Amino acid sequence: MLKLSKMFVFRKLRSFFNPEQFQGWGKQRKYFEGWYYKLVNAAENKALAIIPGIAMDEQGNRQAFVQLLDGKRKTAVYHKFDFSSFGATPGKLLVQIGENSFSEKHIQLSLPGIKGELNFSGNIPWPKPFYSPGIMGPYAYAPFMECYHGIVSMDHSISGELVMEEEKISFNGGRGYIEKDWGRSFPSAYFWLQTNHFSETGISLKASVAKIPWIRKSFTGFIAGLWLKDRLIRFTTYNSSSLIKSFADEHKLELVMENKRFRIEILAHRDKATALASPILGLMDGRIEESMTALTAVQLYDKKNRKVILDDTGRNSGLEVAGKISEIFV
Repeated sequence: MLKLSKMFVFRKLRSFFNPEQFQGWGKQRKYFEGWYYKLVNAAENKALAIIPGIAMDEQGNRQAFVQLLDGKRKTAVYHKFDFSSFGATPGKLLVQIGENSFSEKHIQLSLPGIKGELNFSGNIPWPKPFYSPGIMGPYAYAPFMECYHGIVSMDHSISGELVMEEEKISFNGGRGYIEKDWGRSFPSAYFWLQTNHFSETGISLKASVAKIPWIRKSFTGFIAGLWLKDRLIRFTTYNSSSLIKSFADEHKLELVMENKRFRIEILAHRDKATALASPILGLMDGRIEESMTALTAVQLYDKKNRKVILDDTGRNSGLEVAGKISEIFV
């Protein structure tokens, strides 16, 4: 028994410092965990989000799922599985749900209406030193957060093909992105966007703003990362950055953030969105809406050298505007 206990503690610690791995060891109630795989083919006429995960409600009822969002057709399908079909490998990101498999380097799908295998290369992970394990930074150490977040790959290339409703679709030369969430519930209000389709490859943007419950109160937290060829420029609540503007209406989302060296201005033009299932106290009973066809204008200004170093528009942007958004206006 002591040996098993030590193994369990080691497994928990190892996964904690590697957010991409399964975090739910020992969880029985009010818990969800899901990975988000964004897939865009080279022609940019196919944009998919594949979301595998698990959900546990307050009574301990458990399920596994694979959710599929077709960003171009603007449709979504939720495939529910018995929890016993879920498996996670300790020490690395490798998740199986039935005959479907997911890792940092591949996905293999065998679902009604979609089958095939894709491989990923050139992955760009978010740094994870021990004092700041992943995109959550020091907040990863807070044991009472309602939702934790991780970036598996900011950008990578795709090879392979999928068969969707008897149509073969090549993803050779496509671009991908992978992130994940785990905890009890999504924030009651948040903005989220991501795009890695700019005028040149090697540029990727992820940004989010959310209402964060914190010891009987709450605050507006924000995280943005811009991968620019060979470096990651970060704007976060915990690295002395400032959220200058945060606003959305039915047509657009505007974000302005600033750190000691850079200022980033983001203007996303909203497009028709598709409803997805989202977690509330572990149960996938919530509904959010996501678009994968938004356009995102991005300008990055170097304050030290007083010049604009990026002025571009990202295509195929994933965009979510959810909840009581006026609570996170700045």
